[in-house]
Amino acid sequence: MAMGNHAVNARPIVTIDGSSTVYPVTEAVAEDFQIAQKGKIRVTVGISGTGGGFKKFCRAEIDIVNASRPILHSEMEACRAAGVQYIEMPIAFDALTVAVNPHNTWSRTMTVEELKKVWEPSAQGKITKWNQINPAWPDERIKLFGAGADSGTFDYFTEAIVGKAKSSRGDFTASEDDNVLVQGIASDRHSLGFFGFAYYIENRNKVSVVAIDSGKGGVIPSPETVENGSYQPLSRPIFIYVNAKAVDKPEVNEFVNFYMENAPALVKEVKYFPLPSEAYQLNLDHLKERKVGTVFEGESKINLNIEELLKLERRL
Repeated sequence: MAMGNHAVNARPIVTIDGSSTVYPVTEAVAEDFQIAQKGKIRVTVGISGTGGGFKKFCRAEIDIVNASRPILHSEMEACRAAGVQYIEMPIAFDALTVAVNPHNTWSRTMTVEELKKVWEPSAQGKITKWNQINPAWPDERIKLFGAGADSGTFDYFTEAIVGKAKSSRGDFTASEDDNVLVQGIASDRHSLGFFGFAYYIENRNKVSVVAIDSGKGGVIPSPETVENGSYQPLSRPIFIYVNAKAVDKPEVNEFVNFYMENAPALVKEVKYFPLPSEAYQLNLDHLKERKVGTVFEGESKINLNIEELLKLERRL
């Protein structure tokens, strides 16, 4: 028995953890890669949220972190202290999606202001019914679902909607696992929540999308509205970060090359929005040249579109 275990452990392994939003892409790549390698290399993909993933990544416990927002100042410091350098790779665009129960007929369009009214810290215990957001809406208790505090989706949503990352009411059902949020919204008529676009598309028979009005009328997330930049402020790039030292391991190098070559097709397959081919080529160039660092200076850039992201990446 021990010999068998030893044989399994002898297989090179690529370790990945982090964002549940990025998980479907990386998991699809990992599956195809392992098939292509005929099982010679093992890839493990965990879901501890972007923040949880960066904790492990900056302690050099994993090779790659899935991140649904750029690396933060505090994480840059933690990595620096541990001597961990990283190669930043945007892999897709996500449309952070606000969803309601299909029986909700009243709030199919919401303004950024209305969403802020629900989610800002001062709403806790005070804004508890739909008619407090808009008097035309029902006198019914809102059941809120959202990403957990370790989630990059939580960081991005609060910054885009409330104006400050992590600034939110605390009385909502929180989870790092987007499937839990989908189930919650699906089972309560008066619910409201948010998660990555892939989870909405996967479950669009269970939950309904809310059009977001940031001043020019309601816009729903779609390939067109993400590409033309009109779905704002909830369109955002998602990433993997690769430990620069881990790239010396052939299995990690091969995996990241495979990822960038197959990302356009697999991103589309799991229902996110691929970047232009130039972006994946830039990632491969950065890998080859070991170009470490981030172009985001420790913070998310709200209202960034795909073209602006490319401009930033070219500067690394």
